[in-house]
Amino acid sequence: MEKIIKRDSGKIIITIGNLLKLGSHLIEFDVFSKSQVELEMSGYDNWDGGTYSFSMFCRVPIELYSKVQNEIPELEETIKNKAQHVFKSYERCWVGQVLITPQIDNLPLRKIFQISNEDLLLALEQQKNLMVSVSTGGPKIQLVNGEYVQRNKTIEEGFAERNIKNTIVFADLWRWHGKWSDGSLPAYRDRREFLAQLFDPIIECVRKIPSESTPVIFEEPTGWNRVDRSMREIRARLALAETEEQFQGIGLLCRETLMSLAQAVFVKEKHTILDGTDVSNTDAKRMLEAFIACELSGASNEVARKMAKASVDLANTLTHRRTADFRLAAFSAEVTNSVVNVFSILEGRRDPS
Repeated sequence: MEKIIKRDSGKIIITIGNLLKLGSHLIEFDVFSKSQVELEMSGYDNWDGGTYSFSMFCRVPIELYSKVQNEIPELEETIKNKAQHVFKSYERCWVGQVLITPQIDNLPLRKIFQISNEDLLLALEQQKNLMVSVSTGGPKIQLVNGEYVQRNKTIEEGFAERNIKNTIVFADLWRWHGKWSDGSLPAYRDRREFLAQLFDPIIECVRKIPSESTPVIFEEPTGWNRVDRSMREIRARLALAETEEQFQGIGLLCRETLMSLAQAVFVKEKHTILDGTDVSNTDAKRMLEAFIACELSGASNEVARKMAKASVDLANTLTHRRTADFRLAAFSAEVTNSVVNVFSILEGRRDPS
């Protein structure tokens, strides 16, 4: 049986994925479809003619794994349930376990630099071009020296965080003038060649340094389980939605997310409802506005208070529209995500650990 399962593993995996998708298990489908899935026989029992148990290993990209790691047991159980349906087609075979693990990454760690590789390379090219220009009949030094000195600070900072020795020894353009006018670089061509030999090896060195783009701010979970799960569901649905009804469903889910957020942050004894209404626990707008008024009180927070309230108002308006298409659904999702992040910041859930 092991050979048969191995032979059919591709079809089995596709069928499980389709069952998850058609069953609206969209987070599970997202995880499963992006995983490296393997089936391995993990046990044999000779009772009743012999039964074979298999383990399913889902190795998930580490970025996705970090977002769902708090829900791994539930995801594994749902996938296992769908797999059992498929395995009914194979006599005396069953799925003993589904294990979701992060993919092992053999790529070198990429550092996040304060000054990106792109910005550092641009600064180096601009500095080189300026030095060529002033030494070959271009602008007067006194007009551009400040620009050179300021850019040199950026270059030095970029070199420092990469542990690159700075071989550009000219702290300002007057020192560069001293070099080219001492007789060692009499012709324009000599000066260009000198600067090429000075800059080109450093530029090539920077190009070879792996770097990571600065990540999207606060993409990680907030710790409010219902809110986090809703946001993942919104992203998954948005990726698959095609009909007006499906886009409307995203709007409804955004509204439910705001309700969950309001219920997570609102404390009746602390956050006074602004118009004095006795609100229910589904009145997200009033609860969130009360939270804002309390946590961002005072004249110094007036602008921040207006921004937070405007985000809530916009999200509330968008999620109550009856018509829907991709743009409206995507806009609603993005605004809802923004509101969630604003409130998680105010609650201290984004503070450095």
